[in-house]
Amino acid sequence: MSFDSINPYNGEKMTSYKELNADETVAAVESAHEVFQSWRTTTFDDRKQILKAFAEELRSRKDEFAKLITLEMGKRIEESRSEIDFCADIVDFYADGAEEFLADHEMETDTGDAYIQYQPLGVLLGVMPWNFPFYQVVRFASPNLMAGNVVMVKHASNVPQCAKAIEDLFKKVGLPDNAYTNLFIPTEFVNSIIDHDAVQGVSLTGSDAAGSAVAERAGKQIKKSVLELGGNDAFIVLDDADLESTIESAVKGRMQNTGQSCVASKRFIVLESVADEFMNGFKKAMSELKMGDPMDPETDMGPLSTESAAADLLEKVQSTINAGAKVVLGGDRPDSKGAFFNPTILTEITSDMPTYDQELFGPVASVYVVKDEQAAIELANDSSYGLGGSVYTQDIDRGRRVAEQVQTGMMFINQPTNSQEELPFGGIKKSGYGRELSKLGILEFVNKKLVHAPAMA
Repeated sequence: MSFDSINPYNGEKMTSYKELNADETVAAVESAHEVFQSWRTTTFDDRKQILKAFAEELRSRKDEFAKLITLEMGKRIEESRSEIDFCADIVDFYADGAEEFLADHEMETDTGDAYIQYQPLGVLLGVMPWNFPFYQVVRFASPNLMAGNVVMVKHASNVPQCAKAIEDLFKKVGLPDNAYTNLFIPTEFVNSIIDHDAVQGVSLTGSDAAGSAVAERAGKQIKKSVLELGGNDAFIVLDDADLESTIESAVKGRMQNTGQSCVASKRFIVLESVADEFMNGFKKAMSELKMGDPMDPETDMGPLSTESAAADLLEKVQSTINAGAKVVLGGDRPDSKGAFFNPTILTEITSDMPTYDQELFGPVASVYVVKDEQAAIELANDSSYGLGGSVYTQDIDRGRRVAEQVQTGMMFINQPTNSQEELPFGGIKKSGYGRELSKLGILEFVNKKLVHAPAMA
């Protein structure tokens, strides 16, 4: 088997990579474990210099790396450039802050001196997705490398050029060989890596089914796991919202990365007094999006990541339409080459329909009309997911009150869910557990060791 790089815009195969066999995979784990013995003893300054050089390379070669992202998974080129910029900011954040984040934490006690010491665990496995092929890897690798861990990454099979480019870049800036390892391996090898005694933890970003399988395996081996899984984010429009800016946010929140984001706005919950005005504006804005070549800066909307992703989305949307949902816009694929899907708005979705509590990964918005604020909160919470969400109102105190009642890991007021290096990122329920980014992100895979010395008589 090989890892093929296929352009979803035109279906052309660009290159392919040979996968590792079982023996080569075990050897890679053992090499990572060996380098950990020295990497864990390096100073924060030594690690910082390497990571800062990595960030600088990302910025200086932004167009090169952005082009790889766009060619492999169809992200619009401006979004790809923004992804590389964000990656560089994340790397700088941990390079500059790790020593402070991991400084000994003094504790107050009547029995003597005590403190928490943060120490690296060892080899970590990251199972990463295709939708943000640089960002997802960087937010896992940079804090853990700065903490003294070493990382191995099994990236998504459809972005092998991005996967190799990241590993090559770490080598170029002086990271020791095998401190970061890209693994071109089949999915079935993941269990054997988790089982290996040298591996101390695993982080996965992906579907809840994949997360469940990885968590089960890690739990069986009594190893730490962090999961960032699917989302079905609520976008709550209250009756005092500024509808012009709210509609702009609705399009941005749903259409980022052509809707292929765990934290994309997916369920639009609108109070009935403003529902018609919101729907008219939302439909107009969505229908005016220009679909085309993601390398063209004038394009508003590129293809989905693969042809199979577009076909799967069509099947899910059609099943909901067949069950009685109303199509306000789209609902199908254009008659054109490439993995495209038309901007879509569905309404009159009920809890017995197939996609009511499913994550639709693509340019499909589900709009619900409710009578009041409390009904909006109840509908937002009627989901097995709990990743992000947002609420729109001109009364910030009201926005906070609603946000605090929505059962999710992140809530934003008057803006769609987004990521910032200094803010924690993660969810609850079937959206996973653990946090990435911020200080919390570097504390997930460290030993929080208590050191206590009794008071001298």
